Amino acid sequence: MTTPDVLVVGAGPTGIAVGAELVRSGATVLLLDQGPLCASLQAYPTDLEFFTTRERLEIAGVPFAIPEVKPSRRQALVYYREVVRRYELPLALEEAVVAITPEAHGFEVTSERDGHRRRRRAGAVVVATGYFTHPRRLAVPGTDAPWVHHRYLEPYAHFGQRVVVVGGGNSAAKIALDLWRNGSEVTVVHRRADFKPSLKYWIRPDLDNRLAEGSIVARFETVVTGFETGAEGRRVHLQGPDGTAVLDVDAVYVQIGYEPDPGLLVAAGVRVDPESRVPEFDEATCETAVPGLYVAGTVQAGIHTNRLFIENSRDHGTKIAAHWAARRR
Repeated sequence: MTTPDVLVVGAGPTGIAVGAELVRSGATVLLLDQGPLCASLQAYPTDLEFFTTRERLEIAGVPFAIPEVKPSRRQALVYYREVVRRYELPLALEEAVVAITPEAHGFEVTSERDGHRRRRRAGAVVVATGYFTHPRRLAVPGTDAPWVHHRYLEPYAHFGQRVVVVGGGNSAAKIALDLWRNGSEVTVVHRRADFKPSLKYWIRPDLDNRLAEGSIVARFETVVTGFETGAEGRRVHLQGPDGTAVLDVDAVYVQIGYEPDPGLLVAAGVRVDPESRVPEFDEATCETAVPGLYVAGTVQAGIHTNRLFIENSRDHGTKIAAHWAARRR
């Protein structure tokens, strides 16, 4: 394989947008990802409809030509796949990048697949890894039990079951409503006194009505202290305003956000704030203090995962491509 001008780590929507814009600027690229194309979207709920509208998801001048105002997960997967085809973006999938090493005239990128390592060189590197592969887990006993889930695809396996949803954001609310509508007995557990203020305006009335009529039970100001698998069944241990409680359950969905992993950037010499995990970079170019090493997409936001999405990070590819092209001249 020839050495690309730019190697993009991450083949999600942001990585695809960056790769396409670089190709438009005359660069040769390679998109490398530890999973399949758009792995984060593939892990979204099967029947997901995006919060945002189709035109705000468009990248690289390719129209998102569907009749619906808000795209579905399936439509988005097809769209981003077609952008890859349109720009003939080379892919190396299911290879995990383990090191990005600056060299005199570029970078050496080490990846691993099936226990075998491979080294590639590139003139520049863009890290667009996002955060969706690292869901937050509760630091309590039993959190790795097979019935404690951190990904939600669809409700059908839980018909007639008792399901606990842990969290108070949009994902937790949508999952609770979806499970209830498909025949589950749902309890929401949240450590705050109410759901998050960022709850979408069209979700809140539906959720409030379900709580008011008792269709969904909410336990606020309550935390999970453990998950128990025993002869008497599966149980969730809680600590709330009235003391301790135990719920008999069939399944749990923990939806408490994600943890970005800045390890690759730190090892490559990028300064990352230890608390916020926000990398140091130039907002005008997306370049870090390591020349030729860029950050794009949600990785820029660190732990503030509610700040950057596909729709408001689409210009990262344009900024990076413009800076790369100007430097090349």
